[in-house]
Amino acid sequence: MILYQLACANGHQFEAWFRDGATYDAQSAAGVVYCPLCGCSGVTKAPMAPNVATGKTGGKDSAPAEAVAEKITRAMDELRRHVEGNCDYVGEQFAEEARRIHYGEADERNIYGEATDREASELDDEGIDYWRLPPLPRRNS
Repeated sequence: MILYQLACANGHQFEAWFRDGATYDAQSAAGVVYCPLCGCSGVTKAPMAPNVATGKTGGKDSAPAEAVAEKITRAMDELRRHVEGNCDYVGEQFAEEARRIHYGEADERNIYGEATDREASELDDEGIDYWRLPPLPRRNS
């Protein structure tokens, strides 16, 4: 995995993870990297300094792992709430409904649901765009 600092044509800066540099290059060339703030697809890499581990702990810029994990969990919760509030749930029919929308057989709309790894691979093969949400994190009670 690689983390890039990105900037959109509207001046927003944000970070995004990619499997590797080639994945970023392919997605960028296809125009499918979007700014999470404004939705602009005019996104480029922004200058960034490498994150070099010094072996030292503590200091004003370090955060405990638990705090970082909590931020990630909150962000995932927000993303899931956004999807659930703004998209139609199609359950296990996700792959089929995504195909119908892609091929113009159903009205274009945002959907979410479940798909097996095989169904996801088939959607990839057909050039149908989709994004997988990570599973809900386990919570200690």
